[in-house]
Amino acid sequence: MLKFAIAFGTLLLFLPGAASAGAWTLQAHHWQIISSMNYARALDGYDGAGSAKAPIRFVKLNSRDLVEYGWNDKLTLFTAVEYARAESIWADEQPLFAHALSVEAGARYRVWDRFGVFSVQASYRNSAAFDLPNSRSLDTASIAELRLLYGTNFTLLGRNGFADVELAERYVTHPRPNETLLDLTGGIRFGDRTMLMLQSFNVVSGGDADPPDTYFRTHKIELSVVEKLWGRYSAQVGVFIAPAGQNSLVEQGITLGMWWQT
Repeated sequence: MLKFAIAFGTLLLFLPGAASAGAWTLQAHHWQIISSMNYARALDGYDGAGSAKAPIRFVKLNSRDLVEYGWNDKLTLFTAVEYARAESIWADEQPLFAHALSVEAGARYRVWDRFGVFSVQASYRNSAAFDLPNSRSLDTASIAELRLLYGTNFTLLGRNGFADVELAERYVTHPRPNETLLDLTGGIRFGDRTMLMLQSFNVVSGGDADPPDTYFRTHKIELSVVEKLWGRYSAQVGVFIAPAGQNSLVEQGITLGMWWQT
């Protein structure tokens, strides 16, 4: 069961847009290196009333390389380097083109593991254009994030499963608004090599944005398959959509990932 929990925590690192690896922490002096890439596009946007009527053209390709280290069994340190390349045109506004690099560093601490696993996480990063869920300008931002995480394992119809719930608050420098996040993940294992995951990523901004940024909310659903390849390597393939939102993108995309663990 412990090995299953550790493996599940590792697999959560593939989530596009997700900032954490689930409530689980690494064992002392163990490492993880995860590389992921996702492609997203949108031909429409959700307007201020939540209708998919806003004319837009959006294309984004980004990669993320994450390194985690178990300082001890309860404390995991991590750093991530992300590169984004995007093009965005909102209505009659001037097109925005961006290619930028951002760096994040933080730590996750396991508080208890008697009834599932509960952890807290803190991180800081410098964010370039289009790194956040909704960008209307090329301004960079500094982001401090606090996150509460709860995960548990279960058995369903004889198969091992898991659930992970995360609530986070992002404090973002102007002109971008602060953000509140709710991430939900559920998964089922099929044999020793395959895992199916269904996830929901939800972001609601504060009302403190300065123009051209504005209040927004975005909701994404992703379905992924994670397959063990050989040795310590696994791969993920997933698709995601944004079925609802406000002042945000009607987004579709794919994600690919590879990870390695000691």
